[in-house]
Parts: sequence; structure tokens; C-alpha cells
Amino acid sequence: MSNISASMVKDLRDKTGAGMMDCKAALAETDGDMEAAIDWLRKKGLAKAAKKAGRVAAEGLIGIAAIPGAGALVEVNSETDFVARNDQFKDFVKDAAGLALEAEGDVAKLLAKKMGDATVDEVLKGLIGKIGENMSVRRAVALAVSPGVVASYVHNAAGPELGKIGVLVALKSKADTAKLLALGRQIAMHIAATSPLALTPEHVPADVIARERAIYADQARQSGKPENIIEKMVEGRLRKFYEESVLMQQIFVIDGETPIAKVIEKASKEFGAPIEIVGFVRYQVGEGIEKDNGDFADEVKNLSGQ
Repeated sequence: MSNISASMVKDLRDKTGAGMMDCKAALAETDGDMEAAIDWLRKKGLAKAAKKAGRVAAEGLIGIAAIPGAGALVEVNSETDFVARNDQFKDFVKDAAGLALEAEGDVAKLLAKKMGDATVDEVLKGLIGKIGENMSVRRAVALAVSPGVVASYVHNAAGPELGKIGVLVALKSKADTAKLLALGRQIAMHIAATSPLALTPEHVPADVIARERAIYADQARQSGKPENIIEKMVEGRLRKFYEESVLMQQIFVIDGETPIAKVIEKASKEFGAPIEIVGFVRYQVGEGIEKDNGDFADEVKNLSGQ
């Protein structure tokens, strides 16, 4: 059995909200496998569903660039939020977003593009040397649609088209561009708030559905009901899962009552042309990156040289 450290127990507790002893037991039962331990706790009814991304644990900014029919997101990470508020850093992220659009979301192509007299990669290295903190262009993505628009939204804005959460939504339609952009921005705001896993149930990865189904089945069997009833219980919970996790089935946060699919249907009638959401992307700074959360007092002591 793997050695279960206190930091592993704390990490599992942070991700699930379960008690320390329950987290320790879960890790012991699963030989230290974090994802399996989360499932073990959920099956026991001791934890809520944990988002795959885990805790947000890195600093930096999301940059957005958009032109008619296309848009791009880029995430640039830094070690501290202090650097993320630096004007030079902000300018770099903003320029990188524009180049990410040209590079069609390909990070390797983005890093090789010219930013002034040097490449993006060279400018970034120069910035690292000047500021004295490690930074990286972590990821980039681009969306395009024709006819239609790519609408955008940034949350926790640190400047024009810069923030901690960035969203792109591609709406395919021949409707009025201004109306589509206004609708798209509202949908993007919804996505920023709800973080859907996929556009429709068919877009949810098969392994995610299999995992949820297995957990729901184990939970249902604890009721002692027969298998045919358990299957119905599982299907009911999956429907609830889709309503919470799939964009087109989520309730629009702006009015609190209409499924997104109905919002699009209503807008299509009002705008006089069919509208289809063909894609969306949501970036949040640091999602999925684990960072050492050491004792703050010890950190200050180390920095002071005491």
C-alpha cells in the first residue's frame, strides 16, 4: 500500500469537503489514487461530485481577441498575482491573444510568431528575466464560424479583454450580427458562471458518463432495491447530471427558469433566422494546476532569511 501523507489527505479533503478520517480511509482503500478516492467517498455519500479540473492553484491572466466570425483565448501563467497585475505582463497577454487568433489556437505556432522584433517565446523569456518570476504560455484556443459570430466574455476583468475567466461562444446564424453578439455575450456569461462540461449529452465523454453511472449504481444498490428499479434510479440521476452539466439543458442563469435550448429557440424566432451554438470554450486561470500550499508563516520566515 502507498504511503498516505498528510498533504494527500488535505488535498482530498479540499477537493471533496469530506472529513479527515474519511479522506484517510478513502486513500488507504484506493492505494493512494486520488481520483479513485474521490469516487470511493462519493459512493459512500461522503463527498459531492468533484470537478475534474481540481482546485485553481496558479496565477496569471486569460486574454481574449476577437474579429468578425472568429475569436481566441490564451492563458499565460505567473507565480504570483502581483505579477499578473503588472502592466508589462498585461500587455504581453493582450498581444499574445491577438497572435493566438492568427495562430488559430496552436501554442507552438503562437510561440514562434513575431512580437515586435523577437518571437513570442523570446519576449516571454526576456520578461521572465526582467521581472524575476517564472511565466508560461500554458494554452490557447480559437473558434471560427461562418455565417455567424464568436462572442466573448471575461470575468474578474483586469483590463480590456483580460481577466481570470474567459469564454468564447460560436453562434452559427444569418441573423443580425449585433443581435447575435448580444445574445452570445449573455450565453458566455452563463458559461462563465456554470462551467458546463459539454454542449449536449452526446458531447459528454463516454468515460465521464461511465464513471457517473457506476457511482450512481453503487449508491442506488445501498437502498436494497431490485436491479430493475436501480437502473431506473440511475437513469433519473443521469438526467439530473445532464441538466446540471450540459449547456443546452442548463437553466439560463440570467432568468433562472429557461433551459438554454429554449433560449436559442426563442431567439431564432425573434431574430428571424435559425441559430445554432456550434461550440464554446471556457478558460479559468490555473484550473487543473496544483500548487504547493505551504504554511504562510514559514514562507515569510524563509523570505526574511530568519
